[in-house]
Amino acid sequence: MIGYPNAKPKNIHSKTQTSSSNRGMTLEHDLNLTNEYYLDVDKAVIFKKPTPVQIVNVDYPKRSAAKITEAYFKTPSTTDYNGIYKGKPVDFEAKETKSKTSFPLKSIHPHQIEHLKRVIRHGGIGFFIIRFTYYDETYYIEASKLIDVYLSHEHSSVPYNWFQENGYLIPFSLTPRVDYLKIIDCYILKEVKYE
Repeated sequence: MIGYPNAKPKNIHSKTQTSSSNRGMTLEHDLNLTNEYYLDVDKAVIFKKPTPVQIVNVDYPKRSAAKITEAYFKTPSTTDYNGIYKGKPVDFEAKETKSKTSFPLKSIHPHQIEHLKRVIRHGGIGFFIIRFTYYDETYYIEASKLIDVYLSHEHSSVPYNWFQENGYLIPFSLTPRVDYLKIIDCYILKEVKYE
């Protein structure tokens, strides 16, 4: 490291140097890039669901430029992503937390739980992808496991170590960024070994 006069020393052990926020990415952005990759290589067809919105008021300052000034969510959305992989319906919710110690269950809504229960009941692959931004770790959690914890009403949050014990850590890579299909292949469909 070169030291310049009057330069502030850098903390080479700082946790923020490798955080996902410093990569300039959010979980949603990483998943959207991942799903684009899956589509480009014809591996799966999975998309982010648009949130249904009721537009109430629109201003037209110019004929070519409309501006929405008032809108409301129509109905609660189900989950963030859905699609198909190897003939199976895939449906999942993605969440991020900045907490070092736990994931708050209030981040998950009752209608999402009910939706994922239906997906599983009808033979689909339902899961959560949870990112702990402090640790720069992203976990694949089978929906049934997190639903059980959610429905137990014992705690308002799930400890970080629960995700380490019950989830599958998804390593970050450039292409695809969040390769959750590898987890599905190895542990859910049990078709290939995880490297």
